[in-house]
Amino acid sequence: MLNRRYLRVKVLQALYAYYQSGNNQLDQGEKQLLLSINKLYELFIWQLSFLVELTRFAENRIEENKQKHLPTVEDLHPNMRFVKNRVLEALSNNKSFQRFENTYKINWSGETEMIRKYYNQIRETVEYQKYMSTEKDDFANDKKFLIHLIEKYFADFELLQFFYEEKSMYFVDDYHLISYLLIKFFKEMDENFDALALLPTLLKTENDEINEDQLFVKRLFRFTLLNDAEYASMIVSTTSNWEKDRIASVDLIILKMALTELLNFPSIPVKVTMNEYIDLSKYYSTHKSKIFVNGVLDKLIQQLRREDKIVKTGRGLIEKSP
Repeated sequence: MLNRRYLRVKVLQALYAYYQSGNNQLDQGEKQLLLSINKLYELFIWQLSFLVELTRFAENRIEENKQKHLPTVEDLHPNMRFVKNRVLEALSNNKSFQRFENTYKINWSGETEMIRKYYNQIRETVEYQKYMSTEKDDFANDKKFLIHLIEKYFADFELLQFFYEEKSMYFVDDYHLISYLLIKFFKEMDENFDALALLPTLLKTENDEINEDQLFVKRLFRFTLLNDAEYASMIVSTTSNWEKDRIASVDLIILKMALTELLNFPSIPVKVTMNEYIDLSKYYSTHKSKIFVNGVLDKLIQQLRREDKIVKTGRGLIEKSP
């Protein structure tokens, strides 16, 4: 479920924390990396649970309105489309989801006011009004509404962000990444998703013995640290007008990670590595970093090719000397 770009982000975060802490225990750093990835999945379940809880809150509110001393026609005959959203209803009844809720001890009983505020906020949106009034009433439309909700209104709900910050320090950096995972999950969810369907795993497993994605993040983290001094020297020699201390720390980590991929991951194309780390610099470093990282990587790749140090295997990946 988590693509390689976001795995690189998790490694970047872990390496930055490792360097900042002054820690020299590689095993401990790797353990923190894997823990942060596990926490990412925990936050994914929390956010799914929050969406389900919104429908429960809405249903309770409808029942309360029916009990008014003088209920209106709308109170007695409410629009149940959101409460009966097929996607969230299927998720609520799913055994795998329920097990994760229990595992993470998810409970919203003390957060009624926060849920009420978000529910009231979304009820005022154009998307909600359109969803509740449209004649089209099917699984696809239910799914489309949820995706709009996440894309436009999750990021700015500060109360929920503060709630997660208090839950775990690991949740702070991953709040926006979770929105991507939620959208991906809902887009791939179909009407066959029932009580016995399994939720997708965060990391791709090739078979029962090899977790391909976990192996990728561990190797990327370890090889970057084990070759730290060598890679730093290569980078500084390529940037003759810059001293190591003048290079932004995040840029330096990004370049070291790129070198790790170029030299130790024969199945990843050079172009993919270059594009991925240029993009990382654009989102996670300074506004000038993209140009800097692009230029340095280009020089490093040319140099490594001249020295025949880039070895790629697989169809269409074999590197040829210029």
